[in-house]
Amino acid sequence: MRTQSSLSVKGFTLVEVMVVVAIIVLLVAIAVPNFVRVRADAQTRTCVANLGQIESAKQIWGLENQKIAGDGTTESDLVPTYIKKAPFCPAGGVYDYKPIGHNPTCTIPGHTF
Repeated sequence: MRTQSSLSVKGFTLVEVMVVVAIIVLLVAIAVPNFVRVRADAQTRTCVANLGQIESAKQIWGLENQKIAGDGTTESDLVPTYIKKAPFCPAGGVYDYKPIGHNPTCTIPGHTF
């Protein structure tokens, strides 16, 4: 009859498991802040691109309708003729289209065209 000695038992020790968990926690602690920063940067870039699209549509609308600097524009003037779909800020901001000659703005700080 064969008996199993305690030295031949296979498996991980508690220390080995704790080391692996500590490494995973360290990697997550490094990755999450970077993910949040990259996401915020992408939202800012998308918002700025939307503001540029609004400004271009305003200029075309103004030229075609013989408007001058200071004439007001609204979303209904531009959508869907000059912009297929009303743009929205991915960070939850609201766009102010502003009159011709003034850049559109977003209510989120840092989202400027």
